[in-house]
Amino acid sequence: MTSASDEAAGALPSGRFGGRIAFQQLVRDALACAAREGWPEIILCDAGFHDWPLGERAVAESLQQWSATGRRITLLARRYDDVIRRHARFVTWRQRWTHIIEARACPSADPLELPSAIWSPVWVMQRLDPERCNGICGAEPERRLLLRESLQEWLAKSSASFPASTLGL
Repeated sequence: MTSASDEAAGALPSGRFGGRIAFQQLVRDALACAAREGWPEIILCDAGFHDWPLGERAVAESLQQWSATGRRITLLARRYDDVIRRHARFVTWRQRWTHIIEARACPSADPLELPSAIWSPVWVMQRLDPERCNGICGAEPERRLLLRESLQEWLAKSSASFPASTLGL
């Protein structure tokens, strides 16, 4: 019998990756896999999501397909200025699905210390060098646990941010 992490390990790569194109394709593939397999939880973390393909139609469609009752996504960034400016489709998706999204910010974090990563219960990806887009990914339980612990530490230092709407008073 195969577990969910075994299936994800087969559908997504494991090991090192390098370069912006490879990184962006991993983001697309991970979110498409999350939609196909119904991952219950996802954490997306980056200083500003500047070079993530969040505004692309394919990514928005994957997130839309993934969205369902009982699912949760946590966003963690230093700031969301770039997200709002660069990723209109993502912002629209975020407004529609606000009830399953927790957006957090850690504005005092050093942009190079805040992880640039995707965490799920079955597969993870982390850029170890965000400038050169080099990192590592895989479904190994130890890798998933270590990244989850690191993200939990950053989430404990963060506060709510990136509201779904900016209603004036």
